[in-house]
Amino acid sequence: MEYDVVIVGGGPAGLSAAIRLKQRAEKDGQEITVAVLEKSAEIGGHILSGAVIDPRALKELFPDWKERGAPLETPVTKDRFLILGPHGQASLPMFALPPMMHNDGCYIASLANVSRWLGEQAEALRVEVYPGMAASHVVWDEPTGRVKGVVAGVFGIDKHGQPTGDFQPGIELHGKYVFIAEGVRGSLAKTIIARHKLQDGKEPQKYGIGLKELWQVPAEKHQPGLAQHTTGWPLDEHTGGGSFMYHFGDNYVAIGYVVHLNYKNPFLSPFDEFQRFKHHPAIAEHLEGGTRISYGARAITEGGWQSVPKLAFPGGALIGCSAGFVNVPRIKGSHNAMKTGMLAADAAYEAVIAGRSGDELVEYQAAYEASWVFKELKAVRNAKPLLSKLGTTLGGALGLFDLWTNHLTGLSLFGTQKHGKTDAASTELAAKHKPIVYPKPDGKLSFDKLSSVFISNTNHAEEQPAHLKLLDPTVPIRVNLPKYGEPARLYCPAGVYEVLYADEATKSEPRFQINAQNCVHCKTCDIKDPSQNIVWVTPEGGGGPNYPNM
Repeated sequence: MEYDVVIVGGGPAGLSAAIRLKQRAEKDGQEITVAVLEKSAEIGGHILSGAVIDPRALKELFPDWKERGAPLETPVTKDRFLILGPHGQASLPMFALPPMMHNDGCYIASLANVSRWLGEQAEALRVEVYPGMAASHVVWDEPTGRVKGVVAGVFGIDKHGQPTGDFQPGIELHGKYVFIAEGVRGSLAKTIIARHKLQDGKEPQKYGIGLKELWQVPAEKHQPGLAQHTTGWPLDEHTGGGSFMYHFGDNYVAIGYVVHLNYKNPFLSPFDEFQRFKHHPAIAEHLEGGTRISYGARAITEGGWQSVPKLAFPGGALIGCSAGFVNVPRIKGSHNAMKTGMLAADAAYEAVIAGRSGDELVEYQAAYEASWVFKELKAVRNAKPLLSKLGTTLGGALGLFDLWTNHLTGLSLFGTQKHGKTDAASTELAAKHKPIVYPKPDGKLSFDKLSSVFISNTNHAEEQPAHLKLLDPTVPIRVNLPKYGEPARLYCPAGVYEVLYADEATKSEPRFQINAQNCVHCKTCDIKDPSQNIVWVTPEGGGGPNYPNM
């Protein structure tokens, strides 16, 4: 199937790009064909975010977004930032934080529902939107390396790699330009970045894992418009992370925890840190008496300005979190994702109308470097590396100082700090750390992984090949278990990885088990495995979690 532009990923970036292309064509009386492929069974099904949304990009895309009914339903009316200790907390006055970290004019919403709404707007403009169609392979123009398109919609392969009675070979969708909008650590993006060396000269990309639950609380506990963030307990001084809590909608509380994946201790479990965090008095008071109704997890790009790869390649472009435009201090990225999709769309539209095809959209790179996205990310570029190098207290204080100097003068006394190691290489040997004994869940505020996965609505066709590939099947037991205690069983937030023993008491004859059915597509294993032996590939379309109101 031939299109002018093929977009892989139906999130905020991909849908904004599709809408912008059609808007430009409609305004000029031109015709442009656009297809959006989404691996989830429905648009928004795999979208997970806090989320406090800055509507800046949305206003550019749809100045009348309120009249159109965009589901940004609850304006932020109260900002709160707490520093937690084991039993108490201190409130950091908001005037101490630079204006960029305030949420004035922002909205608490479900980014999944915003994506669903964007999908409706795209279809109204005659964008061809195909949910349940996972793009599994790049179609290359050999030997030039130009991206011609993608293969999507392969179904009916059994776990041995053989066709079943339901086999469908998939189709090739070719585009004059192909936008990769898969989100964090996308499998096609990894392939393209590696082949075209788009990361050369850049710092390694950094990541966090974000875990989120949606609660419905009694009306007397609901504080619509409250946006609360915390740092500190339960993480130690040299393990980065923090929490978010947003009150919105129908007595909803979105509660979540982010752990930066450059943590050192292989015995740390981000999921269990999240569960015990909810027992802190400053958090528990918001949730007690409520009902947990959904759960999910997702990796977050945190490298920022110095880690953004080259954006254009022959035949296409990286947009949104496939490139990584999250502003870590603001804990926001959807506005930047949307804007980069729009910038790429403008470049591709001009190219198609001019009769071009398959070349490098250098105009997109130039537009990004002249945009408010570039300026915003450059101003906060040292926040993450200062935290990583100096710890939460000193790194956080110097990071705030740097944000203020950038805000007031446009300059940084720190230059541009480097990230250094990848998150996988940051993992230290088990011998340097003590195992962490986490409290058992109480079933009221804290829960286990399997009951959490159940309410993420995760499902995969059982006969399909496991989409979590081991480059060397012997590494988990031969290398990772003796050296690192096999951290996959702990960093995975869905119980996908287990080390099982013939005799549990004596820990004899260990074997590594992958429960791919549980996978919530967070990509943490692909990022954090210290041996870089796990590769996440796209499963059949329609599988994975399904996040309502997340």
